[in-house]
Amino acid sequence: MDKYGLLGVFAATILAGTLVPLGSPALVVAAAALGMHKISLVLVATIGFTLGMLINYALAYRLGRPYVIRKVSAERLEETTMLWNKWGWILYTIFGLIPVLPVELLSLLCGLLKTRLDVFLALSFTPRLIVFAVLAYFGEHVGIWIGVLA
Repeated sequence: MDKYGLLGVFAATILAGTLVPLGSPALVVAAAALGMHKISLVLVATIGFTLGMLINYALAYRLGRPYVIRKVSAERLEETTMLWNKWGWILYTIFGLIPVLPVELLSLLCGLLKTRLDVFLALSFTPRLIVFAVLAYFGEHVGIWIGVLA
């Protein structure tokens, strides 16, 4: 942690926000357990993870849609989009609040279905901010319990 610090957390969480399986929840717990400043850790991890999911969103938005339209009719994609716009935010929020669920995959779906960018960013940032805050708090107590922190 001393060598890479917050920059390392930022880079790792950007990758974790994409489809690279890095385990950002474990990273946040470990960083907090080793004494990294919790508020900075939570903000940097949340911003990094959100940027990673934005990469997924942008790739699916630009590259995925033409491919899917060739495989499925444009009408079917539009029906799915309408359903997602009505109910998808609930699923996306639930996935964002439970660390083990693959919210990164849903960011691809959001891009594919052209979810409004402001909604996507709010639903990507807010649940992860909550999750990372809880995990950092937990990590700090793990650090105290194992004797790394006083």
